[in-house]
Amino acid sequence: MKFRLPHTMILLLGATVVALILTWILPPGAYQTIPGPSGTPVIVPGTYAPLAERGYLPPWAILTAIPRAMGEVQGIIFFILLVGGAFGLIRHTEAIEAGIGRALGAFQGRRGALVLVATAIFAILSSSFGSASEYIAFVGVLVALCAAIGLDAMTAAAVLLVGYGVGYGASTTNPFTVLIAQEIAGLPLGSGLWFRCAILLIAYLIGVDHIWRYVRRTDREPERALVPSSDPAGEPVAAFPTMTRTRAWVLLALGLTILGLMAGVGLGHWHLPQLSALFLGFGLAVALIARIPADEASRVFLAGAARMTGTALLVGLARAIGLILEDGKVLPTLVHLLATPLAELPPHAAAVAMMLTQSLLHVAIPSGSGQALATMPIMAPIADIAGLSRQVSVLAFLFGDGFTNIINPTNAFLMAILGLAGVSYGAWLRFVWPLMVKLMLLSAVAMVVAVQIGV
Repeated sequence: MKFRLPHTMILLLGATVVALILTWILPPGAYQTIPGPSGTPVIVPGTYAPLAERGYLPPWAILTAIPRAMGEVQGIIFFILLVGGAFGLIRHTEAIEAGIGRALGAFQGRRGALVLVATAIFAILSSSFGSASEYIAFVGVLVALCAAIGLDAMTAAAVLLVGYGVGYGASTTNPFTVLIAQEIAGLPLGSGLWFRCAILLIAYLIGVDHIWRYVRRTDREPERALVPSSDPAGEPVAAFPTMTRTRAWVLLALGLTILGLMAGVGLGHWHLPQLSALFLGFGLAVALIARIPADEASRVFLAGAARMTGTALLVGLARAIGLILEDGKVLPTLVHLLATPLAELPPHAAAVAMMLTQSLLHVAIPSGSGQALATMPIMAPIADIAGLSRQVSVLAFLFGDGFTNIINPTNAFLMAILGLAGVSYGAWLRFVWPLMVKLMLLSAVAMVVAVQIGV
């Protein structure tokens, strides 16, 4: 029988059970804390002490912890739903599809330019807005376009997936990963943007170089192509929507929203309520620009928000893990046990170890938002004890979550793209593992640099 990893919801529910069992096994403890720069309590290293009294949480504590956890992270949940609603409206206009179609169509016959520009488009959209599932609509067209200019389906899948993975790994303002992680860590939203932009550029160049090397190699030796050159789907491919004036105005509104997001988090020190308002305003602007009737716009917005319901629920489930550990007063003990070995390492090595740990955890928690909620309440205090900044703990999460997306078999989006492109996971693994090694090395160097310069 073929092994199949359970759904992320089952894994998170299992993690809450494990958390409850830990409250029965581990001794309760506490750290002394001091207010951090943003008011968030920061652990004082060396102050851990066990508590004399302890209580035992009943098994049904899990049932009460989940709704309490959802109440605690309601700001994040509503933020995710509003982003989903706003993107439901822009998806309804097909403006992004038309824009990408125009960009790709301009490079027909220019293979190098296609790889360079298309990968950049997907990387920027993923890094700034957390786009992912929207790309599924582009697979068939991208495969056909690549076939028309002598590129195989592997190249088409690589352009899309490498752009997506690089964008998530070096997220600039991704609302589903970096902003949530920084909110949990008590950091100013958007802080450290310049460093992540630099890593995004380097990772993008590494990814494009890897794809182009494969193209050149298969040009010289066609027998080394990892997939057949014909269109695997064997179905007619629909054309991209036509770029109209209305869709151009919608894309302009999207660009202004990106600028507003960067300015708000970088200069205005915005938090989730302000960012939620920005996306809500963006959705209203799209409805007005596209002249979508009020009733239809409402239905589209609600449908877009509904698509994010699963992510929102996973966020609440992930927070329940930490809440149970806090209720049982064993979260400080767990942090102490995990941080003690890291504290013995040089800070640079400790930072790299945190990144590798997050990479392994991503296999079990493929949801970026869920992983942030499940791990950052533990990793941020560990950074305090190991003598690292909390910004470094956020980078460890981003690199471990984002770059691992391109190889993680539990990532449903990855498997869907490969299936639509007609690329087997085995063939993809042969293509992508050298790139994964390069990105992990880049991540390790970036962690060392971040520690060294005090990001």
